[in-house]
Amino acid sequence: MPLFHLFLVAMIQGLTEFLPVSSSGHLILLPALTGMQDQGQVIDVAVHVGTLLAVILYFWSDVRMALLGLPRMLRGKIDTQGAWLAMCLAIATVPVVIVGLVLNLTGLDDMMRGVAVIGWTMLIFGLVLYWADQRGPTQKTAEEWTIRDAAIMGLWQVVALIPGTSRSGITITGGRLLGYARHDAARLSMLMSIPTIMASGLLLGAEVAMNADLAAARDGAIAAVFAFFAALLALSVMMRLLLSVSFTPYVIYRVILGIVLLIYAYS
Repeated sequence: MPLFHLFLVAMIQGLTEFLPVSSSGHLILLPALTGMQDQGQVIDVAVHVGTLLAVILYFWSDVRMALLGLPRMLRGKIDTQGAWLAMCLAIATVPVVIVGLVLNLTGLDDMMRGVAVIGWTMLIFGLVLYWADQRGPTQKTAEEWTIRDAAIMGLWQVVALIPGTSRSGITITGGRLLGYARHDAARLSMLMSIPTIMASGLLLGAEVAMNADLAAARDGAIAAVFAFFAALLALSVMMRLLLSVSFTPYVIYRVILGIVLLIYAYS
């Protein structure tokens, strides 16, 4: 695959994975609107690995705490902050893994990969994010995450399996409605992305491992590096901006893009 194509795919994935604008929707739109060759599952797995490493690095203190608490959680001892975080992340991940596996096995996920679907989800869930962000109280912090809230945000995450919804956008929406401050809702959403991306990466990786050749592996490694740096940049900028700026700029982008895509799809 040409280097520019790899760079373009990695930049789209890296910059949009953690912003509430849908990375999967943008990746589907790239070949649909430009006529470029679809990047294929090898590159999809690679750029997901790159973004996964970026979010782990950025939130390393939280990740380390959850990893240290995981053995205690598995033994049923929820007596440390790390064990509690690990349990909440597990609870939040189970729904999307189950539903995602069903959609993958039935082929329903491929049926939703259309420009019209992405246009509607961009528009609708952008407006839902705006509504939640404006009306949501801000009294809760990420340290107050509960099992109930983790389960509810996990159910919101299932909706992101519809292309164009945005995994980060819909989980932030859920977090804001539950009363978490903007920065804290985004932090929980990013932490939820780690096991979710790992699960989807393992599923896709298992499908392509038998067919990947040396050239594909090389292309994947290049794409992963590009995606890593793009995702790290996007995360750093967004988390800093959320200390003083709302999600409205992302909503405006989603609404404009959604309208443009619907005009394109139905014209």
